[in-house]
Amino acid sequence: MDEQIRLAAFQWLEEHYAMHGGIFPRSILDRGYEFQGQRITLTGPTGIWKPAALELPLSITTTINSPYQDYLSEEGFLFYSYRGEDPYHRDNVGLRRAMQQGTPLVYFKGVEKGRYLAEWPVFIQSDHPEELMVKVSIDDRGVLYNGSITDGGQLVADPGVVYRRKYATREALTRLHQGEFRVKVLTAYKEQCAFCRIRHPQLLDAAHIIPDSEEWGVPIVPNGLSLCKIHHAAFDGNFIGVSPDYKIYVREDILDEIDGPMLEYGIQQMHNKNILLPHSRRNWPDRERLEERFKRFKDVG
Repeated sequence: MDEQIRLAAFQWLEEHYAMHGGIFPRSILDRGYEFQGQRITLTGPTGIWKPAALELPLSITTTINSPYQDYLSEEGFLFYSYRGEDPYHRDNVGLRRAMQQGTPLVYFKGVEKGRYLAEWPVFIQSDHPEELMVKVSIDDRGVLYNGSITDGGQLVADPGVVYRRKYATREALTRLHQGEFRVKVLTAYKEQCAFCRIRHPQLLDAAHIIPDSEEWGVPIVPNGLSLCKIHHAAFDGNFIGVSPDYKIYVREDILDEIDGPMLEYGIQQMHNKNILLPHSRRNWPDRERLEERFKRFKDVG
């Protein structure tokens, strides 16, 4: 029954991930889903959350104003804090038992008030009572559909599992990092494309003005633009540029091109229009970054 409830939780997350563009409102996590007449909530008033129907925790959560010091280690793993300072508190014992039984959980990370990112399945890799923390690894979601969803202690016994989870954890933490940037940028633009004003978050990305591979490409809102997927691709491909005075320019050869209505209405008609700016001036695109990016656009043109 425990495995069935957890698998149902993971399937529910898959469905709602697409539905909400990867950003989970806290309200739907607290409401949860129904399983065989029982209400299974994915989060609750405590960070280590165990619904009444389960014997072990289902999720762990880091809130934006958490009093706990959850952190990412240099080796790329998440260290998650115990509840309180008693290693034998029932919630902390629950995490220890989840480690011993190889039971998968969900990790929720708060990025804005009432909005969360999620990764699953996560496993408690090791216990560190001297630090009042557990070490958490994240696995590939494909393992959930290959027989039993618990690992029965494979983490210790199988070096291949250790390697796979180490890689999967690094990938997942990168997704969380990028997801946090996306949420903050979309929130600043009130979930609209800065070019065409489309409002569906499932169709929106956070575009970097300076790529994150460069020194100036830090994941802060002034280095981002909220763009729909087609305008993000056009911006990254230098079909469209944005000047330091927040005006949109379309490359000359694209302006002269004759194609279908998508090119005409989706790109060409953006030329010489002003971008939508966030309400707060501190979130406006950084002019120096825009100037550098606009130079590259003009070089291509």
